[in-house]
Amino acid sequence: MSRLFALPFALAAAAVLGAGATHVVAAEQPAAVDTAAANPFFAASTLPYKVPPFDQIRDEHYLPAFERGMAEELAQIEAIANNPQAPTFENTIVAMEQTGEVLARVSRVFFNLNSAHTNPAMQDVQKTVSPQLAAHRDAIFLNPKLFARVEALHAERDELGLDPESLRLLERYYIDFVRAGARLSEEDKDKLRAINAELASLGTTFAQNVLRETLDSAVIVDTAAELDGFSDAQIRAAAAAATARGHEGKYLISLQNTSGQPPLALLTNRALRQRIHEASVNRGARDNEHDNRPVVARVAALRAEHAALLGYDSHAAYVLENATAGTPAAVNAMLAGLAPAAVANARKEAADIQALIDAQGGDFQLQAWDWDFYAEQVKQARYDLDPAELRAYFELESVLNNGVFYAANKVFGLTFKPRPDLPLYHPDARAWEVFEADGKPLGIFIGDFYARDSKRGGAWMNAYVPQSGLLGTMPVVANHQNIPKPPEGEPTLMTFDEVTTMFHEFGHALHGLFSNVRYPRFSGTSVPRDFVEFPSQVNEMWADWPEVLANYARHYETGELLPKEMLQKALEAQQFNEGYRTTEYVAASLLDQAWHQRAAGKVPTDTIAFEKQVLAETGMNFAPVPPRYRSTYFSHIMGGYSAGYYSYIWSEVLDADAVAWFKENGGMKRENGEHFRATLLSRGGSKEAMDLYRDFAGRDPEIRHLLERRGLTAGE
Repeated sequence: MSRLFALPFALAAAAVLGAGATHVVAAEQPAAVDTAAANPFFAASTLPYKVPPFDQIRDEHYLPAFERGMAEELAQIEAIANNPQAPTFENTIVAMEQTGEVLARVSRVFFNLNSAHTNPAMQDVQKTVSPQLAAHRDAIFLNPKLFARVEALHAERDELGLDPESLRLLERYYIDFVRAGARLSEEDKDKLRAINAELASLGTTFAQNVLRETLDSAVIVDTAAELDGFSDAQIRAAAAAATARGHEGKYLISLQNTSGQPPLALLTNRALRQRIHEASVNRGARDNEHDNRPVVARVAALRAEHAALLGYDSHAAYVLENATAGTPAAVNAMLAGLAPAAVANARKEAADIQALIDAQGGDFQLQAWDWDFYAEQVKQARYDLDPAELRAYFELESVLNNGVFYAANKVFGLTFKPRPDLPLYHPDARAWEVFEADGKPLGIFIGDFYARDSKRGGAWMNAYVPQSGLLGTMPVVANHQNIPKPPEGEPTLMTFDEVTTMFHEFGHALHGLFSNVRYPRFSGTSVPRDFVEFPSQVNEMWADWPEVLANYARHYETGELLPKEMLQKALEAQQFNEGYRTTEYVAASLLDQAWHQRAAGKVPTDTIAFEKQVLAETGMNFAPVPPRYRSTYFSHIMGGYSAGYYSYIWSEVLDADAVAWFKENGGMKRENGEHFRATLLSRGGSKEAMDLYRDFAGRDPEIRHLLERRGLTAGE
């Protein structure tokens, strides 16, 4: 069962699904074939590392596998709950760790692919199984006989002679059962079941609305002249995208899931920039069948009711009790400390931009759709840095092989061997076998870097097979990005942000690959939400580490090394626009907390009015800088990051302090990497997160390193 803890149950709500996408699978089976007998989920994969047999998986396999998987696990759970023998750690806790193999296999593949490469058939399956999975989870955690066994063991835990990881497993099981409602009355359990089922359905609705709105809100442009500012390759890509959607002879600008859109930094046509911006921020609030405003309000209200049933003041209090932050007060204090400095710096940046607009004879006040375009000009004037010229030094294959993999070799001794023989789910996805410094195999890494309509926005890591000593499994992990795919035959040139993201996501992959725990409950990234981003953010440091840069940042045509002057300008420019970036992030974090710190019965129903109220009350209502996400497409907080979007910057406090530790201890040295791996990366959730950090750094983290990095001290 605990392998389901490692699965993001909220992924059903968090995944953004692609209507109209095509899932790359084998040809459909004839109706007469017994698909149950041939279902690849019913037995463990025979491929190396138990890589899922993607070439055998068809859409019709999912629902039967979910049904069998749930039935099998419930039978296994009933056997544990009704065991006539007295409860022991082995016959109760370890036994639960070993249940649900079929359900775990299908869940990981289905929800991961539903994010990476979905289609309408999978969306229909998600609608069906999401409430079923919620009910299944309730059937386990609300089983009184099962909880009685866990509770009895927990009461005598100090006398059981358990090793530290086993003792923590028992304690976590007890906490998980209590937090799931095991102590409630039967009447309240029924209420909880109803809430959980509705939340599961609403999560699916929200996720599918987001992608449908993102696809439908793509901006169609009539002429190439309107795309002034785009490169020839970008114009060709926009034409190809339009043709693919049935708009032959036109140009299509697709949207990312954030409020801001990359084309706004390039396009000279102000009217078109406004169209793109308004299309972006109005998603999910257009009075159509995909309107997410009532969904957001209902989800927040149900979460508040759920928390109240379990004895918490709010959903945020419920969530944060299980995080390193601990309480809403701690999160509020951190955000309150950042907000004034962020907005103050953003206003200074806005003044510089307005001065440029005025100097160019622009007869208008700075608006949100102007910021990126003119900020880029201010940046170029200040640092004499041409983004297109910089991109020429960041070709994807070089960044990946000579940057990301190179750094992993230098710091951890890892090597990577392509495995084109392994079947994957899409032609753009690739696999590598990862080896230790001594040649021992470690796991499989899958890279899926290009954007497509069937993939949700953003970047993320997932595990198809988590490491576990108990189960004898080695890790199979994947990274995903949404880098625009260039026309056939042209190189993939990346922005420095995309480069940093690649290093970031590989930090998550390392967390999964290095996992060395016994119990699947603690595998890899199974850590508190506000700690999980920390290892990945640390790995970003190698993106601009001189030795690493010198190895990957070479001109894609000439092989020339990135000039030192250009590098210095790029590094100096990193803090540029930091007021904007921090403001948009903190504004979104405050919206998240505002929705989830409301008590039951006090959650507002007017989504847009509530957003305006929150931004005004917190001083974040600075029109040129909208929140990074509006509530109607804020997939993080409708999924696994509810009351947890603050965690990126919470983790960055640890990250900045850890980077300082590396620099203090000699930087890119194998002994530093091995220490980081041994004390933290390999431990997963087997120990309290902050204790792991102290084991690594030998001290508590200091926030000053973060403030210095973000250049926010001047705004205090």
